[in-house]
Amino acid sequence: MTVYLLWHIGHQNEAGADGATLHVDGETMYVDEQDGDDVKLLGVYSTHGKAEARMSRARLLSGFSDEPDCFVVEEHTIDEDQWTEGFVRVRPES
Repeated sequence: MTVYLLWHIGHQNEAGADGATLHVDGETMYVDEQDGDDVKLLGVYSTHGKAEARMSRARLLSGFSDEPDCFVVEEHTIDEDQWTEGFVRVRPES
């Protein structure tokens, strides 16, 4: 079974030229939570169309309307591993 996750990225990063906020990097949405980007999961939907309908409704709400093009719909298969490797913690510099 396939589901569709709807995300919104509230960009606060300074990754662009001269410290400007970067929204898109090439053809993908740029996300850097360590640099202040705020990622919100708006919902999990049974069809891509339902995720898009929710996106349309969310674009009318405060906050989301400030960045109406910063939504991402991700397709996932139920019961399928997404993160298959470990990870390394990066400690903040003192």
